[in-house]
Amino acid sequence: MVLAARNPGTLNQAVAALQAKGYSAAGRVCDVSSLADLKALVELALQQFGGLDIWVNNAGLGASYGPTLGVPILDFEKVINTNVYGTYYGSMVAMKHFVKQGSGKLINMLGRGDTQPIPFQNAYASSKTWVRSFTLALAKEYQHSGVGVYAFNPGLMLTDMLTQIDAVKGYGEAVRPLITVMHFWGQRPEIPARKALWLASAATDGKTGLVVKVLGPGFLLWGVLRELVRRLLHRPDPIPPVTIEEIPVPEEF
Repeated sequence: MVLAARNPGTLNQAVAALQAKGYSAAGRVCDVSSLADLKALVELALQQFGGLDIWVNNAGLGASYGPTLGVPILDFEKVINTNVYGTYYGSMVAMKHFVKQGSGKLINMLGRGDTQPIPFQNAYASSKTWVRSFTLALAKEYQHSGVGVYAFNPGLMLTDMLTQIDAVKGYGEAVRPLITVMHFWGQRPEIPARKALWLASAATDGKTGLVVKVLGPGFLLWGVLRELVRRLLHRPDPIPPVTIEEIPVPEEF
């Protein structure tokens, strides 16, 4: 297993944790908006493990919550570079290898906005619309290649991306209802990770083009019931503290 991250400390910690459990793991500091970095990642996998079977494009960024004109241009560009170019570059380097060998599985991550416009989250949401369209087109183009191409929406994961929120000045309070939503449907990464493992398994052989999401009707109902029971029994709050920081409106335009 090969891991990639921009932060060396986080990367080394994840690799060490896997190795401590007996897994063969390696890591490389990588910026997914760099095609050269992703090519080097493929080479590491080939050198370290002798092959490449599964590729997951799961790097993602969000911009500040607020109207599009209030989001700094640099922040918007960072989202596009990571979510769009990162998915494109990662898919390209993986698919070139997979198509040549006639097998392999590519999993691209969806997110809120992949099926409809989301006001005040335009950078992230529109990037996920692109990822969905790109992934499904790729699946159709290579449907007879032996390669599986899948789109996966993991839902609300309780990571730093969800609990450390930037908002355009004046829009911080508008984000607070998200905390309630997190109580109902926020989940530890382990839950969607199990679904991702299923996607990467033999269970999806010959089923390229699947769009899979964790937040189905059953999960939504279960989340509401779980939170109601927690409140009635006065159980500890499982949601990490959420911080909301307001940023000034840019003057680029």
